Amino acid sequence: MASIKARIREISTLLHSIPSWLLAFFVASLIAMNLLANKSINGLPSWLALDSGFIFSWVAFAVMDIIVKRFGAKAANIVSFVAITLNLFVVLLFFAASKIPGDWSTCYGPDGMPVPELNEAVNSIFCGSWFVVFGSTLAIIISTMFNNFMNVTIGKLFEKSNFKAYAARSIVSTFLGQFVDNMVFAFVVSVHFFGWTPLQAVTCSITGGIAELLFEVILSPFCYKVVLAWERDNVGKEYIEKYC
Repeated sequence: MASIKARIREISTLLHSIPSWLLAFFVASLIAMNLLANKSINGLPSWLALDSGFIFSWVAFAVMDIIVKRFGAKAANIVSFVAITLNLFVVLLFFAASKIPGDWSTCYGPDGMPVPELNEAVNSIFCGSWFVVFGSTLAIIISTMFNNFMNVTIGKLFEKSNFKAYAARSIVSTFLGQFVDNMVFAFVVSVHFFGWTPLQAVTCSITGGIAELLFEVILSPFCYKVVLAWERDNVGKEYIEKYC
C-alpha cells in the first residue's frame, strides 16, 4: 500500500511539473489519431497503404522527446500511460454519444430529411471499432516506450548536451519509434481487418515513419527551445530533485 501511495505521489508531482498545454496537446493527438485511423488514403501505389492518422502521430513522439530530455525516460513512460488512459476514457464517451438517439447535422439529404445510412456511418466513426482502438493503443504503448529508451540511449553517445545532440537523439528515436508504431498497428489491424498485404504493412511502416519524421525535423529547433526554456525557468524542479 505504501508503494502504491508513493507511486501516486510521483505521478501527481510529475503531472504538476509538466506544463498543461503540452499534456493537452499529447492527449488531443491520441484522440485525433484514433478517429483518423478509420480513413485510408486513396490514390497511392498498390504496394503502399496509409491511413490519415499519420497527420497527428508525430505529435506524441515530439512530446515524448521533450519530456525525456527534461525529466527522463521513466517520466515520459508515465505520461504516455496517463495520456493513453485518458484517450480510452474519451473513446468510451464517444461510444456512449454514438448510442444516443439523434441525427448528425451533416446527415440530412437534399429534401431536408435525415438519411439513416449516413447517420449510422458517422456514428460508427465515433463509436470506434474495437480492433482500431486496441491496435492503436497497443501500438502507442510499445512505440513510445521504445522511442523513450532509444532517445536516452542515443543521447549517451554525445558528450555535450546541445542542439546537435538533441536533434540526433530525437530524429533517430522518432523514426524508429514511428516505424514500430506503424508496424504494430499495420500487422495487428490493417492486415487482418482492412485487407492490407504484408508488403503494404512494411512499406507503410517505412514510408509513414519517413513522412512523420519530416515533422520532427522541422520542429526540432522549436522543441529544443522549449527544453531550454524549461531549464532556464527550472520547470519541474520538484520532480527532478525527488525522482530523477
